[in-house]
Amino acid sequence: MTVENISQALKDRVWTPQQEEIESERRWIEAQVEKIGLEILGRLIAGAKDVRKHAYKPYSGYSVGAGLLTTSGKMHFSINAEAVTYTETDHAERSVITKAISEGVIEIDGVEFIKAVVVSHDGESGPCGGCRQRIAQHAENCLIIDVDGEGNIQAVTSLKLLFPYAFTPSHLEK
Repeated sequence: MTVENISQALKDRVWTPQQEEIESERRWIEAQVEKIGLEILGRLIAGAKDVRKHAYKPYSGYSVGAGLLTTSGKMHFSINAEAVTYTETDHAERSVITKAISEGVIEIDGVEFIKAVVVSHDGESGPCGGCRQRIAQHAENCLIIDVDGEGNIQAVTSLKLLFPYAFTPSHLEK
């Protein structure tokens, strides 16, 4: 391939979400909030906020709580648990997914069991890349709600907006 061919291919293959995809996803988020309901989302937010107090964070001092709503309506909650090596630290989002699996959610709801995830922590940010990948393992799409340590909503988004162009089980036909 020549430099000119590479240059043209790079220009032709730039990928970004299209505006109509973003607007469609916004409508999906609003519909999911309505479908799940404010009472259930409120309980999920409160649970994620409350479970934070059990976070094991002796090194960073950074507490994270996560709540997960399954497609059948069951809620699960968990926290971050640090290890001295940091790379072995359990993130709250990954931890709550593992907890749900250990409690039999796949047998009840199937592999794609995540309907919504709430993350409670100080500051404003979404799940890390590794946690986004773990969520994508168990949801084609889901609500992601970021709340502060008091349970105040910082952001409401979706997995598709946070993790576009993701590698998922569908790529392996699983």
